[in-house]
This record gives sequence, structure tokens and C-alpha cells, in this order.
Amino acid sequence: MTSLPTGTVAFFMSDIEGSTRLISAVGDAFPRLLDEHHSLMDAAIDAEGGTVVSTEGDSFFAVFSSARQAVAAAIHAQGEMAGHGWPMGAQVRVRIGIHAAEAMLGGKDYTGLELHRTARIMAAAWGGQIIISEAARVLSGADLPEGVTLRDLGVHRLRDIPQPERLYQLTPRGHELDFPPPRTMTITTPTNLPASMTRFIGRARELDEVRALMRSQRLLTLTGPGGSGKTRLSIETARTLLDEFPDGVWFVALEAVRDPKLVIPTISQTLGSREQAGRAVSDVLASRLTDERTLLVLDNLEQVVESAGDIAELLQATTSLAIVASSREPLSIAGEQVYLVPPLPLPEALAHPRAADVRESGSIELFVERARATRSDFHLTDENASAIAAICRRLDGLPLAIELAAARINVLAPDQILSRLEHRLTLLASSRRDLPDRQRTLRGAIDWSHDLLSGPERVLFRRCSVFTGGMDLEAIEALVDPEYEAGADVLALTTTLVDRNLLRSTYEGGLARLAMLETIREYAMERPRRRWGGGRARGAAGGVLRVDGRGWRERDHGSTSGRDARSVRPRAWESARCHCLVAAHRQDRHRSPPRDSTEGFLAPPQPHRRGRRRTGRAGRGVERRR
Repeated sequence: MTSLPTGTVAFFMSDIEGSTRLISAVGDAFPRLLDEHHSLMDAAIDAEGGTVVSTEGDSFFAVFSSARQAVAAAIHAQGEMAGHGWPMGAQVRVRIGIHAAEAMLGGKDYTGLELHRTARIMAAAWGGQIIISEAARVLSGADLPEGVTLRDLGVHRLRDIPQPERLYQLTPRGHELDFPPPRTMTITTPTNLPASMTRFIGRARELDEVRALMRSQRLLTLTGPGGSGKTRLSIETARTLLDEFPDGVWFVALEAVRDPKLVIPTISQTLGSREQAGRAVSDVLASRLTDERTLLVLDNLEQVVESAGDIAELLQATTSLAIVASSREPLSIAGEQVYLVPPLPLPEALAHPRAADVRESGSIELFVERARATRSDFHLTDENASAIAAICRRLDGLPLAIELAAARINVLAPDQILSRLEHRLTLLASSRRDLPDRQRTLRGAIDWSHDLLSGPERVLFRRCSVFTGGMDLEAIEALVDPEYEAGADVLALTTTLVDRNLLRSTYEGGLARLAMLETIREYAMERPRRRWGGGRARGAAGGVLRVDGRGWRERDHGSTSGRDARSVRPRAWESARCHCLVAAHRQDRHRSPPRDSTEGFLAPPQPHRRGRRRTGRAGRGVERRR
């Protein structure tokens, strides 16, 4: 026999899944099938420089000098197995396990615990799957063949192996298959995570990203607008991390808590900590968690965000505690990692999409599945694909909005739902009795965020709704007149709206741009206009935009020339032009009452005579151009 490599090597083990059933299926053809399997496996191992140590029945044990060689051989073998024409059309699915360790020779053969670890890793795999250990990943990770990816499967306990092992799935390009969880022993972690009653859809990428962040951060805050799926993502992330927090994974519901001082006692009560005479609840909780590997899922922190200091102290008093929080705004404390939960992926905007064109979109998949929960005979078809895609786009990919729209399928067809989305806040409501009030209607979900705003923030929020195509800070500042509103910190107010996910920030050409989701914009536009500030909006029209023979132009306060606004920000300024004039018209008909100390903070007194004439001329110019 060829001399076996020593030192750090990669062990490779494989067998055929369900070989006994396969024998029954092909009968006398099995010996030929087994010969062909052996030939393919021998060739793959030999091509990558490996050495076959032994074979028994349909199993192979090979060794390689490097983990990269073992990975390449596994990919080679799975590709050959998948493309081979087997006797009697049989499907042969091979499972492969790879582990890297220091080789121990006992006589002329390998021995030691690492061989047993490799065998257990292989046994954890499903047919067609390649699973490798953490050690194999470390040694091969930087040198993976092109197009090959690794998926973290979490920490698992292997039978008869004392220490848990982190496992990874090796996925060659073109062989992306969904496998059940690895066949390993369950690690029992104390938990109260809510059971999921529906399938988790369209969030595979986000789940991987959040899980990766949790492995390097102790405090992760998931933020996003109401209805974006923060709670569900935090729960599903925690569920995948159960094996990594053996002392407990605890879900702490804070929706009903209004006093920030009650957050720590609520956490303590959830964990079952007992009060101790003469000791503060926070001290008792910190003592319990000091050396525990525990994960807390703090849900709905936005209305008690002032408790951030207490949460920071709890983290500082412990060494292994980790927290994933869902909140519509960050906690803004040291060590916090913020993750903005994006909308669900939207289908490509096609003129006449067919079902096959949109089926893989996460938003479409969610709509169809939730619609079928309401009406079992509902299906995605070529006839309704266009309407469903348009619904998902109009709803900005927000999971809650899509679910509420899908619930209407028992009364309305997709085309009818789409036609009624001009009034989406009225249309999108649920009669489900197990939902909290803030999730029964789309308006209720946004109310929750709006109610947390101060008076000045609410006014600026409404004013920003005049922009349909996005805006920048300069455009927002035009809605606040320093002459009348000295001291208005527009940057601070705008930052608050961004932090609370009522405005979204992006970059275009190296500059920051702001926008509202259309769903949130509709909500802002329908707010009571008692102090809407039409005169202020009109001032924006006159102070930022001017009109001449060539059309609307942006005022350049630093020179006598203007720039064609439509060449710079066409959608934003066209939108501002129209909505500012509408607001000015409303203001002329309904004079604003005297301002108070909150709602009137951004609402100016009546414009002076000169300003009225200037805006009037601009308005008449627009009317003439129409």
C-alpha cells in the first residue's frame, strides 16, 4: 500500500445514502452500479492527489495532504455522480464528510478520535451534500475553488464526540440544493422563543448576514419601518443560534412596556430571576448572567429606547451575554451594531411578466403563500402575475403590507386589489384576532412610529411628504424658513426621521439622498393639516425654485445664475413644485391658527407682503405653463 501522509491532513469519508433501498430497487444490477460508483470515486480522489485508505461496501475513506485537495475531490465526485447514467435509471446520492486534523498512525493505518469525528460528520450529511468541519474550513477557506461557497450550519453535537462541532455545507455553483438540518444530536437549550406558525420567506440572505454579525457583536439592533419584519427576523436568527447559547435564548416582549425603568425588571421576570432583599433587580440579573452564554431577544424597544443606558450597564457587567434587539430606531450606545432590515426583494419590472418571471421573488412568494392561506385554490398564474408584481412594488416590498393585501384575496382578485391601492391605508387591514393592534392595519403600524415623534418632528415629517421622487437636505431646509423659525435644527430633526425609519437614506453620485417609502408618504399626506404649513411650503416654492421662459430652475443663492433643476433632481423638484402649489392653495383657503409650543414649532406666521407677491408670481407662471 502507498505510504500514508502524516502531519496535518484532510480526512475524506463518503457513502451512498439509502444503499439498502437501492439494492431492492435495482436488484441484480446493483453490483454493476457499485462498480461504476467505485470507478467514479477512485478517479475523483486520484485526480486531486488523494490516497484511498480503505473501502467497505459503498463507503470510501481517503486522505489528502491539504484540505483544499479534499474539497476539490468532493466537488469533482458529486459532479460526476450527478451527471452519470446509472443502471435502470437509478438515482445515486452520495454524502461526503471532510475534516482536517493531525494524523495519528497506529501501525500501518490511521487511528484516533479524529477519524471518528470525520465519520460522524459524514453521517450528518444527506445524499448529495458535502459537509466539512471548522478545521477544514479554516485550512481551505481562502483557497476554495472558484464558484464554491460555504454555508454555516451552526454548532452540532456529534454522537460519542465530547465537544460540539461547527459544521459547514460546501456548495458548488449550479448545485444549490436545500437540505434538511444535519443528522446530529440535539443540543437542548432553555428557550421561550415563540413557535412559528408560518413559513419564513425571502430572508435567506438577511438571516445569514444577521447570524454572522451576531457571532462578532454582543449587541445587534435590527431597525426598519413598521411592518418590515424585524421581529420575525430576530426570532428566526435566535432559533438558528440555539446551539451556541447553551445557557438560554430568551424572547422578551416589550410592546406593552411604556416605562423605560421597567425594561430590566421585565427581562428579569422573563428569565425567572428571583428578587433578593436589599439588592437591585439589575444587580441580581447581572450576577446571574455574569458567566452565562445567554442570548436575549428584546422585541419592540422603540417606545422605551431611554432604557438604553440600563442595557449598556447590563452588557458591561457580563462577559458572555449577547442581545439582538428589534427597534424602529437605534439605541445609540457604545458597542451597538445596527442592521437595517430591507424590504423583501421585488420582481423585475417587466411590461408583461409571466408567472415564471416573478415566481422566485421573495415578495411574490410571500403574497402567494399568504393568499393561499386565505383561499386554498389560489395560484400564481400568467394571468395574475402582472397584477401581483405591481401590488408588491406599490407596497414597497413591506412584508406586513403584502400579507394584509393577500388577506383580501378571499373577496378581491389581484387586479381589484391593485386598483384600490390608491387608498392602501384603508384597504390594508386584518381581522385576525391573534395579532397585536399595531399589526392589524397598515395605518396602525405607522401610527406606532408617528406617535413617538415630537411636535416639530411630526410637522417636518408631514412636510417631507411633498417630495415624491426623493430629496436632499437642502430641499428639506427650504421647508424651514430661518427668518420665521430661528433655532430650528433641520439636520437634527431630519436625522431623527432617518433614525426612526420614516425617511430612508441612500447615496447617489457621492451625495446623500433621502426618500420616503410610498406607503409612509401616503400616511404623512393624510395627517391632519391643521398646521400643515402650506405657507411654508409655498415659501419653499418661491425661495428655492424660480420660473422663467425656459422652465423651472433652482435658485442659486451664491450666484445670479440658476441650474436647470430637472437636470439635477427632476423627480424631487417636479414633485416639490406641484405639491408646494397645492399646499399654498390650501393655505390661502384655510388660514393656520396661532402656533403653540409644539405643533406650531415649524409653522410660520402669515407670510409678509413681499413674500406673498413673489410666490404669487411663481404660481401664476406655473399656471401659464400648464
